Amino acid sequence: MSRIFVTGGSGRLGRSVVAGLAEAGHKVISVDRDAIPAEQLPAGAEQYAADLLAPGEAERLIRETAPDAVIHLAAIAVPFSAPEDVIFSTNTRLAYAVVSAATDAGVPRIVTASSPTALGYGSPAGWLPPSFPLNEQTPPKPWNAYALSKLIAEQTVQMFAAAQGNKIRYAAFRPCYVISPEEWEGALTQQGHTVRERLQDPALSAPALFNYVDARDVADFLDVLLEKMDAIPNGQVFFVGAKDALATAPLAELFPRFLPGSGPLTGHLTGTSPAFSIDKARELLGWEPKRTWRTELTPPYEGEDTAASEQAALNDEIPSGLIPAGATKETP
Repeated sequence: MSRIFVTGGSGRLGRSVVAGLAEAGHKVISVDRDAIPAEQLPAGAEQYAADLLAPGEAERLIRETAPDAVIHLAAIAVPFSAPEDVIFSTNTRLAYAVVSAATDAGVPRIVTASSPTALGYGSPAGWLPPSFPLNEQTPPKPWNAYALSKLIAEQTVQMFAAAQGNKIRYAAFRPCYVISPEEWEGALTQQGHTVRERLQDPALSAPALFNYVDARDVADFLDVLLEKMDAIPNGQVFFVGAKDALATAPLAELFPRFLPGSGPLTGHLTGTSPAFSIDKARELLGWEPKRTWRTELTPPYEGEDTAASEQAALNDEIPSGLIPAGATKETP
């Protein structure tokens, strides 16, 4: 069991991270400007209401609570939800304040949240990557203050890793479009639509490239990451997403409609294949997401799902027992 200090613990992702880590047996210290009602706090967690941008506040709380690990989630979490200079200043200052305070206190494991938006998709000037699926080698091209602030958060932990060597372990992760447990049951998602509406109208999910992740899978990822940070290279960045796309048709069909010029790059995204690769997390950490919209949506989706049908057909093309070496046969 570890003592884990989580900033932004009252947020959409933070609540699931706090609950998931507490359920895994950790002692969790949740810190946010706004506390949640005490009865909603899971067993094994405690919370502090604090402004981490106040001078010395992050350092005071980290030294007072003496955690074994720090997970930094606190940020203005929605692009363009505040003036650009406010988003940039708030998010970059928070990342530096928390990571610096944790480093000064000698916390051995420090993780910060980034964002897939650092890659730059959705740019009004147009955007195409070198290839799909997108991964940690895809060049970042942020075009707004939120995306830039998240890239700087990654660079902040990498800067400290460069200065500290292996005395302290650092990492960053890019969670895809987060869906919290209540949103599977009809609560509005971050952009004001339900999950069901995003499935029924591909134009709603297209700006995020049809990516998503269950918040509880993010909590599971962080539990595994903290356990294995000593065994992987320092300062790593990971994409954290579902193993499928938030779409009822293959992305090979959808992308040419919503991302001009992408057809030659996305023709292989057949079946339920997502736009973002999570292979790095699989290979370095052994992490695998447990949840998909097909298993979590309540009530289940009853419309046409050609992506799953195509994936089943593709899997059936390989006779049982004749899977090529190194390949896996997954059920969508």
